[in-house]
Amino acid sequence: MDQAELEGFRDAVRRFIEAEITPHQERWRKQQYVDRALWNKAGEMGILLADIPEEYGGSGGTFAHQSVAFEELSYAGDTAFGIHVHAIVAHYILNQGTEEQKRRYLPLLASGEMVAAIAMSEPGAGSDLKGIRTTAVLQGGHYVLNGSKIFISNGYLADLILVVAKTDPAAGAKGVSLMLLKTRNCGEGFRVGRILEKMGQKGQDTCELFFDGARVPRENVLGGAEGKGFAQLMNELPYERTILGVAGVASIERALKLTVDYTRERHAFGQPLIELQNTRFVLAEIKTEATIARVFIDRCIEDMVEGRMDTVRASMAKYWISDLQCKVVDQCLQLFGGYGYMLEYPIAQMYVDARVQRIYGGANEIMKEIIARSL
Repeated sequence: MDQAELEGFRDAVRRFIEAEITPHQERWRKQQYVDRALWNKAGEMGILLADIPEEYGGSGGTFAHQSVAFEELSYAGDTAFGIHVHAIVAHYILNQGTEEQKRRYLPLLASGEMVAAIAMSEPGAGSDLKGIRTTAVLQGGHYVLNGSKIFISNGYLADLILVVAKTDPAAGAKGVSLMLLKTRNCGEGFRVGRILEKMGQKGQDTCELFFDGARVPRENVLGGAEGKGFAQLMNELPYERTILGVAGVASIERALKLTVDYTRERHAFGQPLIELQNTRFVLAEIKTEATIARVFIDRCIEDMVEGRMDTVRASMAKYWISDLQCKVVDQCLQLFGGYGYMLEYPIAQMYVDARVQRIYGGANEIMKEIIARSL
């Protein structure tokens, strides 16, 4: 990949974030969602689907380009703008959808005309996807959806939702299908519940969704045939888990920089905190771990670009980096002392925002199970 081109793209993304995202963080936390216009602006910038081919409306870059957007959002401390989920849905359509589905939806997702969400988790089924109870029953030219979903990122603003549903409850994994539900054209049987009050990531709209006879056209089954959903999920989850690793490493690097800067300025016992041996040793350990994580995730990015990333390595990236992220942010917060507990200091916001990284995208315990099965 052309490093100069990537750095040019990074500079453009950084300037966009500084102008359109950073100034609005506090307001978005209070309203619990970003402004809808941000999606259109980001689409014009070409950062929503940077790694989708131009023939489908994307920017024609690679996963390295999309990773630049994820990294810069983390460096800026943003957890409100849900382009990660948006990109994940786009890749489901690109890799698993029919040609008609690709041409119909990807250009709209790339421009920001449509916002995407994926509805997997339910009140009684999170990491256990086989335990989902939402059903889709074919009636004439439509599937009728019944059930509910919870913890759905982008749920409040979503125009297109990839819904995991059972089309044949008696068939186990082979009875799961993925449905492309257009929220404006599914009848009165679809309802967005409340925006959930979260511990962190408050600017990201995370909702409950309810289906009570919502209608999905027959042609909106992802891939054109029912029963493929579980295999499609298994094929696409590595993309999601690698994204979490990319964002996690950038967050670790940001936490380290913030803490080094603070400990140079803050004095205790007549000298800067960074001159105290304990501080220096903690930062030395974090710097080492951050470097290891960077080398690892860069290799993962390269493997994604080359098409050789596998489920086991993606699970390693997701679990190890998110565990490390939470550990590092906690260590950094400690070095801020009492100020680290104040939300006006970014390290405190990073602390509450980081915790969910070990849960969503598949709980880390599930990641370890996947890795263990490869032994």
